[in-house]
Amino acid sequence: AGVLNSATGVEATVDSVFQIGSVTKVLTATLVMGLVAEGLVELDAPVGRYLPGFREVTVRQLLCHTAGFAGDVFTDTGKGDDCLERYVELLADVPQIFEPGEMFSYNNAGYCVLGRIVEVVRGEPFDRCMRDQVFTPLGMTHAASDPYEAILHRVAVGHLGGRPVPAWAGARSNAPAGSMLAMTPRDLLAFARAHLADEGLRAMREPQVVLPDIGWGTAWGLGWTRYDLPGGPVFGHDGNTIGQSAVLRVDPGRDVCVAVFTNGGDRKRLMKEILGRVVELPAEPVPDPAAGPDTWRCAGVYVSNTSETTVSADERGRLWLDRVPLGLAVELGDEPYRTELLGWRGDSLLPAEPGHGPVAFLGDDGEGRARYLHTGRADVRVAGRTEA
Repeated sequence: AGVLNSATGVEATVDSVFQIGSVTKVLTATLVMGLVAEGLVELDAPVGRYLPGFREVTVRQLLCHTAGFAGDVFTDTGKGDDCLERYVELLADVPQIFEPGEMFSYNNAGYCVLGRIVEVVRGEPFDRCMRDQVFTPLGMTHAASDPYEAILHRVAVGHLGGRPVPAWAGARSNAPAGSMLAMTPRDLLAFARAHLADEGLRAMREPQVVLPDIGWGTAWGLGWTRYDLPGGPVFGHDGNTIGQSAVLRVDPGRDVCVAVFTNGGDRKRLMKEILGRVVELPAEPVPDPAAGPDTWRCAGVYVSNTSETTVSADERGRLWLDRVPLGLAVELGDEPYRTELLGWRGDSLLPAEPGHGPVAFLGDDGEGRARYLHTGRADVRVAGRTEA
């Protein structure tokens, strides 16, 4: 089972508490859908109805990551109960990348806004709403909404490069997106089982937006990722914090749920190995030699808050991607890498280097070049830098 902390040697047990990272988003979405069920929130209402002055996006667009504004905003606005309110105020200066509803682009900040809606409508801080509306009703006795609760349990510490990380949690203002929640696998499975048992929550699994071919699934629902597979649809979410990872998968057709948590090591290999024994997994993508990349369309520099990526062609016409992580991505352990891009499915290309998922070149800058490099988030082309 391994250890919770390599510095202390404390062993992991079934009662050990791990951070769940962005799997939190499904719990946050569940809080929002509770408000919808009570008639307190409407999915297609503008967010400004609940948070006056907020930009023109809807609650549904926040839930399915189509709101279109820059979403990797990890500003720490303190530990007070007003931290989410202050965080949302800062988003007024965040750029709008594309029109709301145009496409999917993973948006952490959007889920923080959803958390603030929960606070305003319920009249209580987000973490208290999570405990009262989710943890307590479902008997999640080893679930923690912050480090002060987590330390009361047998808690895991994240590891990078085999060493314990210096910080356990992120900012409280990012809690609805995944910076704080921790629990045992058993607790998360209690949550997943509740979703299978509650017909009222089925709507959360209905597809809202089709995903580009980037290896993330088929579509996104209201919080859930959807994987349409030969054996039937599977739903889930992944989460990463500093040195910890979690995955949750739900197969309604077989009435099966599985959760895997790690706090270091080769997390991708381990999770794939365990998940593959329980649920159907998507087939591994294979390059298509006949689908050569369009170097003119793809070459350029693309940026976001968490990376700068240069795509360039060499003298033989091969396409190369050089990616440099920025900000929180560095803290999470991402490292710079260079890889050749191989043809796969139209505008979606495969990195030749193992361990990296497909990328998609979407949109048009008006000159026939892609406007976005999509890796789950839509990184924007820097005008005037073609790198061809």
